[in-house]
Amino acid sequence: MPSMDEIYREHSKTIYRYLLSLTHDADVAEELTQETFYQAVKSIDRYDKSCKMTTWLCAIAKNSLAVYRRKHPVTDELSELPGTVASAESETLNALGQVELLRALHALAGDTREVLYLRLLGGLSFREIGDILSRTENWARVTYYRGREKLKGELDSDG
Repeated sequence: MPSMDEIYREHSKTIYRYLLSLTHDADVAEELTQETFYQAVKSIDRYDKSCKMTTWLCAIAKNSLAVYRRKHPVTDELSELPGTVASAESETLNALGQVELLRALHALAGDTREVLYLRLLGGLSFREIGDILSRTENWARVTYYRGREKLKGELDSDG
């Protein structure tokens, strides 16, 4: 098992981007990234390698965000653009205009929006997305493709 320092160096950017895509706030995403790794250190003995480290850390991040949101209800609209994009799919969609894309993503239903964020901005596989959201890989794949089609329709109707 790699050290927590190595795990942090390898996965912190992915966790940060994931949290940034959900919060749209760099400071909150950074705070929650730190909380995620704090919780990971506390519970590393429970990591059983039944899933990828990224999947396990994203699940912790999602739980950290849920705790944060209970204490700080979300009332702000999309205010910041996430930093970098992680996949060829997102770069293709990005050509349509990042602001328009993010507005359209933000308007999608919760599960669909989260699947698209995880895939496009987090660069995660459908299996990892299914694991994080406690669903099947097939559910993640179908939700992604339906969401992508809805997103294309929204962007086409705006343009």
